[in-house]
Amino acid sequence: MTSPAGPPPTGGGSGEQQRLKLLAVTACPTGIAHTYMAAEKLAQAAESRGIDMKVETQGSIGAENVLDDNDVSTADGIIVAADKDVDLSRFVGKRVLTVGVAEGIHHPEQLIERVRSAPVHQQDGTSAPAAAAGGGKERSVGYKALMNGVSYMIPFVVVGGLLIAISLSLGGHTDPSGGLVIPKDSFWMDVNNIGVIGFTLMVPILSGYIAYAIGDRPALVPGMIGGWIANTGSLYDSKAGAGFIGAIVTGFLAGYLVSWIKKVKVPRFVQPIMPIIVIPIVASTALGLFFIYVIGKPISWVFEHLTSWLSGMTGTSAILLGAILGLMIAFDMGGPVNKTAFLFGAGLIATGNQTVMGMCAAAIPVMPLGQGLATLIRKRLYTEQERETGLAALFMGCFGISEGAIPFAAARPAQVIPANMLGGAVAGAIAGVAGVEDAVPHGGPIVAVLGAVSGVPMFFVAVVIGTVVTALTTVALVDVSERRRRGEAVGVPAVGPEPVLVGAGAGGAPVGATVVAQKVVRESVAAPVASAEVLSGYLTEQTVKTELDAVDKEAAVREMAGLLARTGKVADVDELVATALRREEQGTTGLGEEIAIPHAKTDAVSAPVVGFARSAEGIEWGSLDGTRARLVFMIAVPEAAAGDEHLRILALLSRKLMDAGFRERLTVAPDERAVLEVLGEIR
Repeated sequence: MTSPAGPPPTGGGSGEQQRLKLLAVTACPTGIAHTYMAAEKLAQAAESRGIDMKVETQGSIGAENVLDDNDVSTADGIIVAADKDVDLSRFVGKRVLTVGVAEGIHHPEQLIERVRSAPVHQQDGTSAPAAAAGGGKERSVGYKALMNGVSYMIPFVVVGGLLIAISLSLGGHTDPSGGLVIPKDSFWMDVNNIGVIGFTLMVPILSGYIAYAIGDRPALVPGMIGGWIANTGSLYDSKAGAGFIGAIVTGFLAGYLVSWIKKVKVPRFVQPIMPIIVIPIVASTALGLFFIYVIGKPISWVFEHLTSWLSGMTGTSAILLGAILGLMIAFDMGGPVNKTAFLFGAGLIATGNQTVMGMCAAAIPVMPLGQGLATLIRKRLYTEQERETGLAALFMGCFGISEGAIPFAAARPAQVIPANMLGGAVAGAIAGVAGVEDAVPHGGPIVAVLGAVSGVPMFFVAVVIGTVVTALTTVALVDVSERRRRGEAVGVPAVGPEPVLVGAGAGGAPVGATVVAQKVVRESVAAPVASAEVLSGYLTEQTVKTELDAVDKEAAVREMAGLLARTGKVADVDELVATALRREEQGTTGLGEEIAIPHAKTDAVSAPVVGFARSAEGIEWGSLDGTRARLVFMIAVPEAAAGDEHLRILALLSRKLMDAGFRERLTVAPDERAVLEVLGEIR
């Protein structure tokens, strides 16, 4: 066997002993189409070169074709094409090439060549990253770490925020001295306390999982402890913690600190306790003290001087003061700058000056409302998880919980924070010039509904205009950023947003991708179908049609729905059609390569069902590669069944449809039975 650190065999000698053996891991954040497209393209490229390759896919339904110890021990190199964190510890001593999942789709041949000279992965988890071929832009370690932290943080934001909002709306009342108050011994106070715990944990979770993505398990504890310290201002004499921005800082510090400590050479007898005792203790202590004594002091100093500066502006222009307070409220959503403005306004209520709090109250809900609205305006720019978080943010915004926007700001700070600040400034300025007053230290529409605000009409005008400004600015900036990122990738159309399986008014699971794939013909033997069922019986001869009559997309969706209705599993054809068309409004389900997969999640069907039909002339489906859809699959699942099973179907379809030979056989099959035999290859 070739030494891991040495060059792989490159020919000569006898056959099998010299045959190159490679492994690959593919993964994308949503874990559906891109994961399997990359796997298929890598496998095709390896086969065309006479190279043995096994590909592990880490999709939404879990890891498949998992690489075992024997696979790794005999491999000459490993390609990791992933846009999320992949555990590399099992590949120590092997050449490892790490790239984005799009590279696996667009340049599989280049990756196979590059892995032969890739750096050897070390015990400490380090390996020198290779530059992207052809100027390609790979996801950085920092980006992946940040997204890892955000993905783990989102459930805490949603649970904490919604529980607090529910407890305030059902159990709270206004009080001039305490804002929205919930009776201490009430049931709703207990619900509120549970929500507060969720919010309290969200910041250390963000910090901890950023650190984990960089330094692996030993970094998790120092990351979480560092995040807790950052969010607890009393530890460094500050009236407000550093919030999510502080958590991002501590997460990266903890991750890279642990990575550095892991490089330190220690005696062999100490090595077993390094990851579970030595590294967590040393890193946690060092990071905690560094934040308390070094970083924390400037935060406290800024907080105090911002308060003094604001005090000197109370007699100036109301529109200017409102804009400044709105900017501060929107900047860090619960961090020290936000708290400075909020506490400044709250402190003036007791002096009889309620206009400053009115400016703050109008700005407070703008960030979550604006980000939630943005996910509704341009759904294609957001993942399923982000859209669901957007709905929760809208609800939290109504109750003045600005933290609902934090997941968006953490994931895209360069686009979201400026948009938030612009909308907050507009809302604060309008409230200031209109003389809106707020008698309680709280914000959002809830305080107006409960009677704590004077000048209610202008208060809502300020909130609505600020929200719209934030949403439109966010959409514009995110769209520009995504276009630039795709344009800077390689010199071919980049992998676009994955289409989404949704029902009426609900987010769904991403199911496909738009890709101009390289045409690699790989003929495989068509396996006869023993029974007239494929895809677990969801697709049968009843749901196959060799020639669509429709000439446009809407008519095709209606015709496909009628095809599915043959099974008796469609209770309401019109509702199925309406749901599928609503999905199309969010973005095309045309995948390119003359393929379309319209789909719907709706209780108009009683069980999962899949149909397939062909169009000789092709139907304009809006595919980014410009091809007309000739191969049309339609998938419908009831709400209760929209889980792993439909993801399995979509993964199988996405993977198999990347095979040009399979598409050709599907196109020329003469009748329904022959079509079904070809579809029987999907396994």
